[in-house]
Amino acid sequence: MSFDNALGAITEDNDEARWAFGTGFHDPLAGIDTSVPDGIDRADLAAYCLMLGDDALVMSHRLQEWCTHAPELEEEVALANIALDLLGQARLLLSRAGASEGTGRDEDDLAYFRDAPWFRNVRFVEAPNGDFAYSIVRLLMFSTWRLALLDRLTASRDPILAAVAAKGVKEVAYHRDHAALWTIRLGDGTALSRDRTRRALEVLWPHTGELFGTHEVERRMASAGVGVDPSEVRAEFDDVLGQVVVAATLRCPDPVPPSVAGRDGSHSGALDDLLAELQGLARAHPGAAW
Repeated sequence: MSFDNALGAITEDNDEARWAFGTGFHDPLAGIDTSVPDGIDRADLAAYCLMLGDDALVMSHRLQEWCTHAPELEEEVALANIALDLLGQARLLLSRAGASEGTGRDEDDLAYFRDAPWFRNVRFVEAPNGDFAYSIVRLLMFSTWRLALLDRLTASRDPILAAVAAKGVKEVAYHRDHAALWTIRLGDGTALSRDRTRRALEVLWPHTGELFGTHEVERRMASAGVGVDPSEVRAEFDDVLGQVVVAATLRCPDPVPPSVAGRDGSHSGALDDLLAELQGLARAHPGAAW
């Protein structure tokens, strides 16, 4: 049963057992041809979509943790909406990964029933939030990098990936601009906000190398005209970050070498803690519909 609004899904008129918020949500790729185009390796496409989907899922979870904790109400709403945008991207990408691998796993299986070593997100997104300046600078870096990737992915030979990217570009452009304005405000603000923003840059910058390391799957997908080699977006990232940081009266540290640790399933203990919270309910009630 579907409903026109969330309220209809939780009223007593709904006699189904699935009563929780979101009842009526369906497979985001329902009705779409999910066959893999000729010449594209199914396993590589699935692995690549997992990488992009896991990045979005984990970053979304970190952002939604600011609900009731952000410094002002408007910012709670803004960060919650950014988190929802990324969650929507994660749903589509994980669904595409499941359809590509052909094992019958759907978005919920991939989000809730994989352990940390099977996640393929960059470690950059999994660390705890820290203070507000840390989260804003991380959002600036993440959205600048992801926007550059998605913009190029709009030309992907996989039509579903291209469509997801086209929608994501519009969303992530806002995410980047929002984070840039806050970074400038904080960096060029009080002595305290400037110091926290400077420290956020210094702490986060050594981890940006992972954003530009090229995994073998990414290299093969780029060669096949399906994916993007992340090393190709480094110049754009450096240019945008440089402009924002200068406007914030700060400076970018020196570049760091690339890495692919997270893409290979090597994660910090922070991801275990995040997944325990994210997956706890689904694992406590396997097979339940929400």
